[in-house]
Amino acid sequence: MSAEREVAEVATEAVGDAHQLRSLVLTGFGCHDKMKLKSRPAAPPAPGPGQLTLRVRACGLNFADVMAQQGIYDRTPPLPYTPGMEGAGVVVAVGEGVNDRKVGDRVMVLIPSGMWQEEVTVLSTQTFLMPESMTFEEAAALLVNYITAYMVLFDFGNLRPGHSVLVHMAAGGVGIAALQLCRTVENVTVFGTASARKHEMLKENGITHPIDYHTTDYVDEIKKISPKGVDIVMDPLGGADTAKGYNLLKPMGKLISYGMANLMTGPKRNLMALARTWWNQFSVSALQLLQANRAVCGFHLGYLHDEVELIDGVVTRLVALYNQGHIKPHIDSVWPFEKVMDAMRQMQEKKNVGKVLLVPGPEKEN
Repeated sequence: MSAEREVAEVATEAVGDAHQLRSLVLTGFGCHDKMKLKSRPAAPPAPGPGQLTLRVRACGLNFADVMAQQGIYDRTPPLPYTPGMEGAGVVVAVGEGVNDRKVGDRVMVLIPSGMWQEEVTVLSTQTFLMPESMTFEEAAALLVNYITAYMVLFDFGNLRPGHSVLVHMAAGGVGIAALQLCRTVENVTVFGTASARKHEMLKENGITHPIDYHTTDYVDEIKKISPKGVDIVMDPLGGADTAKGYNLLKPMGKLISYGMANLMTGPKRNLMALARTWWNQFSVSALQLLQANRAVCGFHLGYLHDEVELIDGVVTRLVALYNQGHIKPHIDSVWPFEKVMDAMRQMQEKKNVGKVLLVPGPEKEN
């Protein structure tokens, strides 16, 4: 469908849809039946000063959303609330003082929560214009994963030619983003952990050494190939894996922790897994860092939402890389709102290869 036709249809919907607008609402923690699909009466969009309203076309599903559903994400708003940190759609109304957006613009959105609904009102500073050739699905898959991977690799990791990188969960959204970004730097060696069935796709996205963590100790495997270790460890796991990653660093190496995936072991909160992960959490003193010539960094995109200029700069660079053909979000599957729990299971069980998306409309072929 052309962009012009898409905009026209959305404008028609905004005027003529006088019945209901649907949204996903988390009403409690732990059980799948706590995520409800609710409706509210549709009203003419009325964004306030500095805001705009858009008709949502696609939403990103992130590991943080799955953790929030279990009640183990530290940025979860009070219940009940609508999850969703990113998405894409078409602007249907613009508030006072917004001069850089207009009705009909195709935008991608980064917000703390609230994206999983058919229509959303956000600050204009939380939106970014989509490249002309970008689909709504690609736009909904770009921001969280690629901002995270970019800032971990370049802002903290100082990735340079000849470096080596360990990417955990390499077949996930951040993992594939990291592989593609590593290809933009010459002669980077990438080790990545993922189940064996995902290795071919990872090779297509630039991985050098895929490691099946189910059958192989990744530390031993890396040491066989690179006895001195690696320059950068991307750590979304936490717990004992952080210590393993730290001990894999070369002199002047950097470990960047950006998640605690080891807190999750199934569809429900596991108190034993929580206790075990926290007990095994890595700790290091400043003196130890000094003597080892290593760095440990922490990255959490959820605490950077107010850093507008910082995020704008990163998105500008990512859009340029997309336009140049260097990066392209890999979509695993697209699910309608009605099947949100199936989508979340896809991620919980680590079946996804790339990004899992939600759409307000009918189910698409996965």
